[in-house]
This record gives sequence, structure tokens and C-alpha cells, in this order.
Amino acid sequence: MALIVQKYGGTSVGNIERIKKVAERVIESSKRGDKLLVVLSAMAGQTDALINLSKEITESPDPRELDVLMATGEQVSISLFSIAVKSMGYDCCSLLGFQAAIYTDHIYGKARIRSIDSKRILKELDKNRIVAVAGFQGIDEKRNITTLGRGGSDTTAVALAAALKADVCEIYTDVEGVFSADPNICSRARKIDRISYDEMLEFASLGAKVLDIRSVEFAKKFTVPIHVRSSFTGNEGTMVVAEKREMEKVLVSGVVSDKNEARVTISRVPDRPGIAFKIFEPVFKTDVVVDMIVQNTSLDGYTDLTFTVPRADFQKTMGLIKSIAKDIDADEVLGDEEIAKVSIIGVGMRNHAGVASKMFETLAKESINIHMISTSEIKISCVIDEKYTELAVRALHDAFGLGDEKAEA
Repeated sequence: MALIVQKYGGTSVGNIERIKKVAERVIESSKRGDKLLVVLSAMAGQTDALINLSKEITESPDPRELDVLMATGEQVSISLFSIAVKSMGYDCCSLLGFQAAIYTDHIYGKARIRSIDSKRILKELDKNRIVAVAGFQGIDEKRNITTLGRGGSDTTAVALAAALKADVCEIYTDVEGVFSADPNICSRARKIDRISYDEMLEFASLGAKVLDIRSVEFAKKFTVPIHVRSSFTGNEGTMVVAEKREMEKVLVSGVVSDKNEARVTISRVPDRPGIAFKIFEPVFKTDVVVDMIVQNTSLDGYTDLTFTVPRADFQKTMGLIKSIAKDIDADEVLGDEEIAKVSIIGVGMRNHAGVASKMFETLAKESINIHMISTSEIKISCVIDEKYTELAVRALHDAFGLGDEKAEA
């Protein structure tokens, strides 16, 4: 008998027929003797609809009350699912975040899970019930309802799997697994059978939308195996697991692109101690996430500094940086929203030379100029003009043999 956590996204429970299909799939697993804990997202589009309702009242809804409102989306899903399971003759119990004892910090809209008291859930599972838990939500120390932000249901599922020491956490979505590239961009993209936590963290942080990055962090910390699968087929998906030695034989596992990028450049910045802190400290205080940073070699006591931010934060960042530039006696501030980041990822890079050279050569052959470069042990990212994104992904995918049955080693 296995303890399995299954998570179904908004598309998987997008209407009543799909909810019934999910109920049937869960019941089939239960028939095999497994204990099932099911985490559900709100029905597709429901969270946005609730946010829009609040904005019909005010453009700046109170954060606490907005979390109370948004949490109702998952309440609808788990109640309808439980009704469906019971109508099919099986026992089921639905639990909201506070009933499942998912404790978070107090940051509304972006709460982080601090702890889970699994006693209630285990009690229900011991009664041979299927347990349905609302994803995306929890409760803070003052018993206020909190939500975890976009992708929070993935995090809920993996955190519950860790707390319950589940055998596996199955994430059901509208794709069949993790692919070597976006199949909508690259027709030769192939499904990856197994991928390491570190590689999946890079995939998630660099633009792949398959798993929320916090869920992968939880999985790595507590060694929770994740199985990414499609809720519309019975096919095996992608296992996200601890790194194994044979994984290093594959040089590159995938190519990821992200158009949600913007670039900011401050020219002729005085090159003196503490200047970077003066530039970035006000930016960090506004919760803007700075990604890549490049500083040129100092010339005559001045340097140019370039960094990237999410495109949604571009205008806010530009206004802030122009003010800072005046304070530090820098020259002009330049910005560019028409850029994209293209990255190659693979644990095999740790033990292979020449990967960066091959990436740069591939882009050069396609006459694609590189504006910025960032590296880690298992990834290389290049900022390029947005209009070349799809071309770059396809060229790199082919160059590293990712469309082949076995990627190039």
C-alpha cells in the first residue's frame, strides 16, 4: 500500500465533466489499495475572475480580504470533487487549508509555508477516505487565511507529501511531462523521462511553466519524488528525483526561453566602494527581483552597469533608477523591453568543457547577437533580441542533439 499525493491544476478541473474524470482517476488509484491525498487548484480562470470582481470595487483591494476572496476558488473545486467521489460510491473528505493545518507566514498573496500538522489528514486517511485538500492556501499565526501566490497549489502538494512522507507526489497538468524545449516552439522537443531537482529548479527559474519553483525547492529539501503527468492521458510523465550519476552522461537536458525580461543600463557610474549597494538597495526594497547583472571594466573611474528585471516591473524600475542616477552623479539611464533570455540546462555541464563555446557558436551561425551572459554549474543563459527567441531555441535544441532519442553526450 502506497501513500500518494496527487495534484490537479485548474485546467484539469476546468468544468464538471473534467472534475468527474479526475474523481474517476483518483478512485482507480484507490482501488489498487493506495491511500490518496488530492490537492486541487481553482477551476481554470476562477482566480482571475475573483480578482477582477474585487477590482470592480477598487483598484487596490485590501490584501487580507483579497486572500479570503481568492481562497474560495479552491473551496469550490474540492467540494465539487468530493461530491463527485461520493456520488460514485466512495468515501471522501474535503479540507480547507486551515482545516489541514497548513501554517504560513503572514505575507498576504505571497505566503510561505512554515509547518504542517498532519494529524487531521492522517486520521481521515486511516478511515480509508480519499482526502481532498485545497491548494494555494493556509493560515497564519493569527488564524488569518493566506494564499501562496501563483503556482501555490504545486507547493501545497509537495509540502504535504513531505509532511506525510508520501511515496510520490504526482502533479497532473495539461502537458505530459517536462520537455527538452517548449513543444510550441520546437516540434522536435522530446519528453524527458527523468530530471534532477537541480535541473528542474533551473527550468522553473528560467521560464518553464511546468512546476512552481517553490515546489521543487521543497521536493529537493525533503527528497520527495515528483511525477509530472497529464490529466488527459494515462501515459508516464517525467520523474523529478535526486541526481544520479548516469544523469551526468547527458550534456544538456533542455533549452528554455523567457520573454518576461527587460534590461536597464546606467552609463558612467562612479566606480567606488558601496555604489552597487546604493543602486540596488532601493530596488530590492520595492520587491523587484533583479536577475542578471553585468558591470564593465572601470575606465577613468567610471563604469557601465546593466541588469535585467521582470518586464512587468520595468517602468517602475526605470523611474527609480533615473532618480538614483542623479543622486550618484551617473550619466544616462537606458532601457530595453524587447529582449529575451535563452538558456541551456544540464548537470552534465559540470564535467564537460566547451559547452559555452558551442552555444555561442550556434547563436553566431544564426547571426544572433548576445547582449548579456550568465552561468552557473549547470546552466548558461544569454540575453538576446526578443525577435530571435524561437530561432535560438530551435538552433540550440538541434546543436545539442536534444531531438535525438538520446541527447548528445
